[in-house]
Amino acid sequence: MLSGTITRSRRLDSPSGIAHVVITVEHKSQRQEVEMLRNVYCLIQVVLSGPRFDSVANKLQAGVQVDVEGFLSLQQGRNGQNRLVLHAENVELKT
Repeated sequence: MLSGTITRSRRLDSPSGIAHVVITVEHKSQRQEVEMLRNVYCLIQVVLSGPRFDSVANKLQAGVQVDVEGFLSLQQGRNGQNRLVLHAENVELKT
């Protein structure tokens, strides 16, 4: 699970006709590690696929805070570089 703020959002359809919402989520927190406080930061692309996300798709805009649950997968970009992408299985909008 990852909590954070959406910094970017876009909708697209795959060549096979599957609707996707692709968001970028920024996570910031602090955690204890070996008795020291550590700043935690990440910026990750999240893919929400299929009709089960239709009800929230229009609400997934920059500035919205979300909790996303899913799995990580390696994705190769057009430039040949690999990156980790979170594929959402569940998303909650935080108010």
